[in-house]
Amino acid sequence: MGSIVAENRKSLMLFSGRGFPELAQEIGEVLGVAPTPSDAYDFANGEIFVRFKESVRGSDAFVVQSITHGVNRWVMETLIMVDALKRGSAKRITVVLPFYPYARQDKKHRGREPISARLVADLLKTAGANRILTVDLHTAQIQGFFDGPVDHLFAMDVLAEYVERKYAGRPMTVVAPDSGRVRVAERWTDRMGGCPLAFIHKTRDPLKPNQVVANRVVGDVEGRVCLIVDDMIDTGGTICKAAEILDSSGAAEVIVASTHALLSDPATERLKNGRISEVVVTNTLPLPPEKQLDKITVLSIAPLLARAIREVFDDGSVTTLFGGLS
Repeated sequence: MGSIVAENRKSLMLFSGRGFPELAQEIGEVLGVAPTPSDAYDFANGEIFVRFKESVRGSDAFVVQSITHGVNRWVMETLIMVDALKRGSAKRITVVLPFYPYARQDKKHRGREPISARLVADLLKTAGANRILTVDLHTAQIQGFFDGPVDHLFAMDVLAEYVERKYAGRPMTVVAPDSGRVRVAERWTDRMGGCPLAFIHKTRDPLKPNQVVANRVVGDVEGRVCLIVDDMIDTGGTICKAAEILDSSGAAEVIVASTHALLSDPATERLKNGRISEVVVTNTLPLPPEKQLDKITVLSIAPLLARAIREVFDDGSVTTLFGGLS
């Protein structure tokens, strides 16, 4: 006999970064796979060390890392984890980034600016990642920055099901907080049964980050529940100013649905004192106790991520999770 024939077997292994291990644990519970034990720690000078305690040879590896506050630290840890898997002979490495870092830096507004979202994609590819799985990119074009498959998941169904259930029977208008979110808001209006669409016309000084000037609302909002939809809440300036103008325009109630709750200071204070009755977010990022408010509702994204991971592992279709939406 001139060859050795081996039975091809696939093994799914889950790996958790330290950014938000509770999410990886929840994903593992849905999948029925516990995250692989690892040694991970920081040296005195801030360097990061990672070693996995089990063999990863030939595995289909899924690295789950929530890039929360301290972004650069968690990006670096992710790269080191991917490098360790590559050198451990993992067959395929998929990086699961519920929140894609540097996504707002996806193009040059002026000369001599970086395109940092592309840089992150290049770093992941160089480290050894074969695939990226992420949720609600700031702009869809970021998918093209990575030289390999990118599975772009949408949290809209998770958020919309909750909103529909709680606010059933009340007239609702979906509101885009700025012109850049109109396309997302249009998807929401379709998902919510064709309810009216409005948007906030605003201006932003490119030289002053996180500072917004909201001007006026365009659309039918008087006497209606206004649902502001956005991909992320950072300092809360955009949605709080939008809520103020909606309230002054006669909205019956203002609620917010957003995938990523960054909640950088002073977001918590703004939301607490703002004219918003409820903020619905997912747990793509951890929400520390000091940022938890009664008006913030957190929904789990773990079941969606687990289903997508399973489809990737089984060579199935991630797109079918959203009825063909892409």
